[in-house]
Amino acid sequence: MIAQHTLAPNRYEHVALAVFKNNAEASRSVAQEIAALIRQRQRQGRQAVLGLATGSTPLGLYAELVRMHREDGLSFANVVTFNLDEYSNLPPEHPQSYRYFMQAHLFGKIDIPDANTHVPDGMAPPAGVEEYCRRYEQAIVDAGGIDIQILGIGRTGHIGFNEPGSARRSRTRLVTLDPLTRRDAASDFGGEEHTPRHAISMGVRTIMDARRIILLAWGQHKAAIVRAAVEGEVTPQISASFLQEHDNAVFVADQAAASQLTRYRAPWLLGPLEDQGLAWDARMTRRAIIWLSLSRKKAILKLTDDDYNESGLQDLLRIHGSAYTANLAGFYQMQHTITGWPGGRDPARTRQGDAPSRPLQASSAGVFPKRILVFSAHPDNDVIGMGGTLCRLVEHGHQVHVAYQVSGSNAISDEALWRSLLFARDGIALANPDVKDSGASLAALCTAFETKGAFPAAPEIARLKGLVRRHESMAAARVCGVPLDFLHFLDLPFYQDSASRHRQLTDADLQIMRGILDEVRPHQIFATGDLNDPNGTHRLCLNALRNALALCAADKKPWVAETELWLYRGAWASWLPDEIDMAVPLSPQEVLRRRRAIFRHASQKDTALFAGDDQREFWQRSEDRSRAIADTYNTLGLAEYEAIEAFKRYSPDEFLGHVQL
Repeated sequence: MIAQHTLAPNRYEHVALAVFKNNAEASRSVAQEIAALIRQRQRQGRQAVLGLATGSTPLGLYAELVRMHREDGLSFANVVTFNLDEYSNLPPEHPQSYRYFMQAHLFGKIDIPDANTHVPDGMAPPAGVEEYCRRYEQAIVDAGGIDIQILGIGRTGHIGFNEPGSARRSRTRLVTLDPLTRRDAASDFGGEEHTPRHAISMGVRTIMDARRIILLAWGQHKAAIVRAAVEGEVTPQISASFLQEHDNAVFVADQAAASQLTRYRAPWLLGPLEDQGLAWDARMTRRAIIWLSLSRKKAILKLTDDDYNESGLQDLLRIHGSAYTANLAGFYQMQHTITGWPGGRDPARTRQGDAPSRPLQASSAGVFPKRILVFSAHPDNDVIGMGGTLCRLVEHGHQVHVAYQVSGSNAISDEALWRSLLFARDGIALANPDVKDSGASLAALCTAFETKGAFPAAPEIARLKGLVRRHESMAAARVCGVPLDFLHFLDLPFYQDSASRHRQLTDADLQIMRGILDEVRPHQIFATGDLNDPNGTHRLCLNALRNALALCAADKKPWVAETELWLYRGAWASWLPDEIDMAVPLSPQEVLRRRRAIFRHASQKDTALFAGDDQREFWQRSEDRSRAIADTYNTLGLAEYEAIEAFKRYSPDEFLGHVQL
């Protein structure tokens, strides 16, 4: 149950918090609490009233409730539900409507009476929407109030669609969606221009009236806002922070979403580590020394005994004897992450005095040239996240393959496709001036777009959009020197489901992944490393790699145990300094070359805003991230570089668990 994982409060946290190893364990625990309430009310002959959320976050919870219904006999006949919100002007049968979502993931799979399910009506007429919202509030009151309210948390800290600035006293109402919220949803609607601007949402006061509130948060991308909501002040700018004022609210997070809380980022501030079940291992030592260096704005080797004593790090002085020796421990750890040879040196050309090929593991350090397989979740992740390193690996003579896991068609706007079709139409006509109706089919598609302002949601349109991304990837790889024969377009089937929150891996995805692994038999694997994104393509692509490696290991493939796995991140996030295991410095010329490769993905200029919170383009974000890492190394007292691409080692043992679809 949740209570068993609820942590003792500390002076930094202002609301109850339960942290689980992963979102699957957390979802099971929340489902058990809900089931206990339902069964208790059944014994009492009463209804259980649930407030429900949508989006990717509660999917595991709903799947577990469905399992309990089918396997454990849990009945929902006495359950009444009220959903938080719904997009305006979306009919209930629309695939992106929240009524459709609830029917697909919960209502249609359990025995709850239709009359007991309530989702705001997105088609409520504007003239009568205030009266409709009042009736929705009254229906909650008539049902006896909400017993358990399930929430997610948006990147702006919103609960429901209570965007920044929502008042504590707000009730169910029509709201205007925040630009970031719309950008986050844009890929589901085929572009920001097609994404609803308004929604009906329960208000903060409506949510706070629930007798029990459980907020779910999964993934690294939620860590910053979870910290702000749990440890920060109560503010209308982060509506989730209002839960600090509720007597029976709990944040339920996985380890990734909780990772920026003080208890995890700086546990020494809460007291001795041994009292918290922690130890001063190498990684914790590095984290503390980096934290101290950055907070004191001093290079690591300049830290003094007073710096340690005044910052709650007396234990490190006790363990190492002095600031001098502690500094050296942290400094050498960071220094040893730096390498200009990410694939290792050619042993035949290595001379005495050459820099070592650290931090490569012994099993592959002497292999040259290496077979290297770079997995790019989206077609541009490779050049955005590790474009400089990609160029370096090719230049050093390694056999570099790039596998693009999905087509990326959903990130092509109709406008971008239309421009490509116009070029193809006119190019065909120019090359075949004597052929009547040359390019007629493309001309018909162009005319359809010009007439209707959008292409139909048809498989052939998705294939054409995927073709645009494919040729952009080929052009970008050419800038990096990767031969076209070494490019692999996997087009994993899971991506064909246009709604990202409905996507699931199948055996077909794993067989494709296993095929490319068996073909290349890589000494090194680089993969897009957003491990904890619960709804994104990145996470599913990484799971597909993990599961395919498990299958290869089960088949006794000898190369599996010897391969190195490195995770890179893209334009939206970077590894924290204490998480970095390999840092590849880039020269100004290499930064410009990476920029040229990113520019080859010209269609993404139209969609660069989909996943961001400002107007910088992908190449700018990539350069900002890599320069920020280089600046951090410089601040810590290491060498000064133009930019650094960072990687985190992932051991094969961490991948080779049971296969999950």
